[in-house]
Amino acid sequence: MIQKVAVPVAAIIIFLVFWEFVVWVNDWPNYKMASPSDLWPAFWKFRDLFLVMGWDTLWRTVVGLWLAVIVGVAIGMVMGLSKIMRDALYPLLVGFNAIPKATVVPIVALMFVGAHDFNTVLIAFMISFFPIAVSVSIGLSTLEPEYRDILRSLGASKMMIFWKIALPKTLPEFFGAMKVSVTLAFIGTNLMEIVSPHGKGLGALFDSGKTNSDYPLMFAVLIALAFLGIVLYYVVVSLEKIFAGWAEREAH
Repeated sequence: MIQKVAVPVAAIIIFLVFWEFVVWVNDWPNYKMASPSDLWPAFWKFRDLFLVMGWDTLWRTVVGLWLAVIVGVAIGMVMGLSKIMRDALYPLLVGFNAIPKATVVPIVALMFVGAHDFNTVLIAFMISFFPIAVSVSIGLSTLEPEYRDILRSLGASKMMIFWKIALPKTLPEFFGAMKVSVTLAFIGTNLMEIVSPHGKGLGALFDSGKTNSDYPLMFAVLIALAFLGIVLYYVVVSLEKIFAGWAEREAH
């Protein structure tokens, strides 16, 4: 347990020291590259804004991620349990996912002008549901037919096979996709917060720093986003240990 905490903390400290060293060696001013020592004054100066806007970013990201889970699991189940639906939906999903979301953000912002919460949640959902849908589909579609045959011969219904075998089998893939979707959801939230006029959240704070050429503030926002992403990532890891801990293999 101590190792699992100490190793990541040590890696972060080494990264920050290296960052500080690179800025110092190159003698970069903070309007070109802010150093870690420039960040704390920015955090402290705008501490109230970081709390308020950080919360705005976090809750909208979480809501978008929850919607991605609900819709992604539903679509994944449809594709995983039906080859016809899989053949029909996969090209649509791949095509939609191939569209750069940075080009979709201005369209959504114009469609829902003033609805900052809705359009931000929508982009967070749109950018993060694809990995979940694909992982659930693959998990269900690759269920060994021998399991189905044995359970059917024992009198198990299709619903029982799904709940007892198919669904647990998809959990490792599902949580693997969730770890990816967490970071994607933050990207979607931040994109909309930057683009949306009079937006809220850390993206709007970043845009304010850019407008005022406040580079320490901009880098502080990036670190705050990274911190929130790490926290939400480890929430997913904790849920994975609870619901799919049996699939974990310790490396030696």
